[in-house]
Amino acid sequence: MSRATQAAKADRIRQQLAELYPSPPIPLDHVDPYTLLVAVMLSAQTTDKKVNQVTPALFAAASTPAGMALLPVETILGHIRQVGLAPTKAKNLRELSRRIATEHAGVVPASFEGLEALPGVGHKTASVVMSQAFGVPAFAVDTHIHRLAERWGLSDGSNVERTERDLKALFPEATWNDLHLQIIYFGREHCPARGHDPLTCPICSWAAKPAKAPRAKAT
Repeated sequence: MSRATQAAKADRIRQQLAELYPSPPIPLDHVDPYTLLVAVMLSAQTTDKKVNQVTPALFAAASTPAGMALLPVETILGHIRQVGLAPTKAKNLRELSRRIATEHAGVVPASFEGLEALPGVGHKTASVVMSQAFGVPAFAVDTHIHRLAERWGLSDGSNVERTERDLKALFPEATWNDLHLQIIYFGREHCPARGHDPLTCPICSWAAKPAKAPRAKAT
């Protein structure tokens, strides 16, 4: 596929997603950058639905970095036990909160460098917080975005870093923050990983790469 053809495909996908999800909401419940950061960190290997189920009690116990830093790790773990990797996340959450309280005057750092220096915060988490809390253009690549970019022929699927670079090159920077959410919602509602019929999909029906032919059996 030529670069021009790929760019035209990407633009058509962008327009279609904008029509389906003109104002995509952030799926994780939060009230400020700190509670968003906590929710995003907890969402790794866990559904947003599950995170939204555990955070109300967690934030009732502590909703600020200083308050969370005062909670014992065991108490934090008791609130988030249902999410994946809960023991590690509980330790990271307490230390992350302590550092924000002591090193950043209780304010979530508004930079990739500051966020990624915090325990348990990788590039994807930092990208979500930078884009959705601070309005900085970023393209956080989760599992939905990674597989759909490959399915639609916008990236080769080799790794999330390559997918992020390819999508940033194809889509206007001003659209990145919405597209991140739009593709996630589309993947959940129209384009599942398994049992998907591309012929009935609003985008895959015309944009999906041709399926690979099965290998011939050796005789």
